[in-house]
Parts: sequence; structure tokens; C-alpha cells
Amino acid sequence: MIPDVVDFEILPDFRIRVTLSSGKTGVFDVGPYLDKGIFAELKDPNYFKRARIEFGTIVWPNEQDFSPETIETRMEEW
Repeated sequence: MIPDVVDFEILPDFRIRVTLSSGKTGVFDVGPYLDKGIFAELKDPNYFKRARIEFGTIVWPNEQDFSPETIETRMEEW
């Protein structure tokens, strides 16, 4: 079972400190996605900070999101 995102903190350089429902914590780097389609809007630091948790993952107002699976597998241990 893939754990949900239960808490997060926006860090500098388009990184997010993430806490999963499994207790695992780490840093997810959004930087590699910023030039890909819908994610380009996340380059705006003010927009990037508008992230929230919805449906167990991190989402932004214009429906950008990353699956919990992507976050878990790509985050670096904190």
C-alpha cells in the first residue's frame, strides 16, 4: 500500500520536505519537472507556495500534482 502525504513544508529551490503516513520523511525535488508541460507554472515561487494536501498528495490550484508513488520513490531521506 502506498502511503499518503500527511504533512509538507516548502523549502528553497523548488524542494518540498514531505512526511508520509508510514512515518517516512524526505525531500522531494520538483526541479526536474519544471520544464514539463503543466508543471512549468510551478516555476513561479509564489504559485509554488500555494501547494496543499488533497487526496493524500500535494496539489496546486491549477490541478498540478504528483502521485504519492512518485513522491515516495523520488524523495531523498530526510
